[in-house]
Amino acid sequence: MLARLVLKRGSKPEGESPFWISFSDLMSALMVLFLVVMAVTLVSVTQSIDAATRASIERSAAINKVMSMIAKDPQSVGVGVDMQNYRIDLGKEVRFESGSFTISPQAAEFLRGYIPVLLRAKATPEGQRWMRSVVVEGFTDEDGTYLYNLQLSLDRSRSVVCSLFDASGTARALSPDELRKVQELFLVGGYSFNSIKKDKAASRRVEFKVDFRGLDEKPPEASDVLKNKEFGRC
Repeated sequence: MLARLVLKRGSKPEGESPFWISFSDLMSALMVLFLVVMAVTLVSVTQSIDAATRASIERSAAINKVMSMIAKDPQSVGVGVDMQNYRIDLGKEVRFESGSFTISPQAAEFLRGYIPVLLRAKATPEGQRWMRSVVVEGFTDEDGTYLYNLQLSLDRSRSVVCSLFDASGTARALSPDELRKVQELFLVGGYSFNSIKKDKAASRRVEFKVDFRGLDEKPPEASDVLKNKEFGRC
């Protein structure tokens, strides 16, 4: 007797597993989670960049305001104020004879009248936040050796500061409060002949370099260390 085999088309195996459907759902969920994480990260990074950019713009605007205040002051007429490099070239107002670091009475008088311009800029909210110091930089012409001129340029910048504290025989003397601020704010430096000009007389000069704090640099805490410190004499 022959057995009859019956084939049913389209039949499915019993107990079909839902494995592939579940795996597909899992991959979709992971993809959605990945996209959410990426979106949150991008938003966070963008906000961080925006905050840093905003802070940098605000700093630049504050510094520009300080330098503009200096440049527009009536006392700055005849003085070269470099807004980009934060330099103040005193021009013909303060020049030196060859080999000399002596400040003329006229130059000393001009300096005592001009320094309050920088002190007022420092006293503004922008100046208090960003203005670190004013460096008095001396220069020489090319005559002489490098080391000789390095000392000479330092002596010239030092003479500028000394003239501010010498009130003898002058109609314009800085007040004790102004001198205290000079003591806190001003530094000296020398360039020797590393920045000469075409004219030798123009090379024998001094400049003020306004130094500003960095973006993440905070103003120092107030200190009484220099409060009762004597100024001394040059």
